[in-house]
Amino acid sequence: MKNSKKLISLLLVLLLAITLVACGDKEVVEDTNEEVVNEKPYEGTVLEVSVAYGGADASFEAFTQETGIEIEWVSMSTGAKLSQLQAEDGKTTTDIWFGGGVDSYINAREAGYLHQYKSPEYANIDDKYIDSEGYYGALAIVPHGIIVNNDIIDELGLDIPETWEDLTDPQYKGEIIMADPSISGGQYAIHSGLLQHMGEEAGWAFWEAIDKNVDYYGQSGGEPGQKVSEGEFAIGLTAITGGTFGLAETSPVTPIFLDSVPWIPAPIAIFENSQNKDAAKVFVDWYVSEHGQSILKDADARIMANRNVEAPADLAAILDIDKLIDFDLVKMGSDRESTLARWAEIIGE
Repeated sequence: MKNSKKLISLLLVLLLAITLVACGDKEVVEDTNEEVVNEKPYEGTVLEVSVAYGGADASFEAFTQETGIEIEWVSMSTGAKLSQLQAEDGKTTTDIWFGGGVDSYINAREAGYLHQYKSPEYANIDDKYIDSEGYYGALAIVPHGIIVNNDIIDELGLDIPETWEDLTDPQYKGEIIMADPSISGGQYAIHSGLLQHMGEEAGWAFWEAIDKNVDYYGQSGGEPGQKVSEGEFAIGLTAITGGTFGLAETSPVTPIFLDSVPWIPAPIAIFENSQNKDAAKVFVDWYVSEHGQSILKDADARIMANRNVEAPADLAAILDIDKLIDFDLVKMGSDRESTLARWAEIIGE
């Protein structure tokens, strides 16, 4: 009998101990049951990106590693993308527009093709580089000038141009290449910027004179630099970026800023028809943040839009900021159709 009582007592003690342990376990779970934050909430999402920004693809791997968001991209000039959007009435499968000419973004905004999103990172970007309503932001500031092939200049005994007016000299006939401004947003920026800077009458006289020295109009903003570096032309009108200095490392070419410097912000935007807007916002935030901008600058050295990122040394060494022209971006966009129509009359077929 006594043994039975001892056994019962022992079982009760064990039961009580198990209960206390269970209760203790429950309390631990409740005390540490904090909400788990998923640092990659859109992991596996695929964003389609239309790119008009040389070298940008070298930054995509870092973005994917940090966010889990995959990138599928295609290189396309902004003028060509705008034409595609107009043909599709904005019903594109593309999520992000990356770089290129801001004039096309302005036209796309007015047509309702862009999604309104004001990234909190825009606080670190000058207001004049971004849309006041948030339809596009800015990745970089792209100054424009010329690239010259030193060997051809020496061989033909040509003078090295110092001003835009110098380019109208007959000595350069057949030796200048520029992109078609109806296709290249960068070339249209040079075109519109100098029209505003010189005034309509003097500006159009300048472009008519330039046309006499140009035998070929490139189909992208990067083509003049490439063809000059390959020795096909002596002088190319071009955006001057890290890629331009890269050409100078392997070819006898030199980038030059002339007496005044047209420029544009290289924009970024989300398309209204995007089916991945939340992931697209992550993309925009990352690329205009100081961290993302630093990685993008390493991919292609440019003057980044985020004021916390230092300008590339090569660019800073040859660019006089005071020579950046003062012009109206909105006017550049709104005048695009009429400006290109007049340009088509000048160059003909």
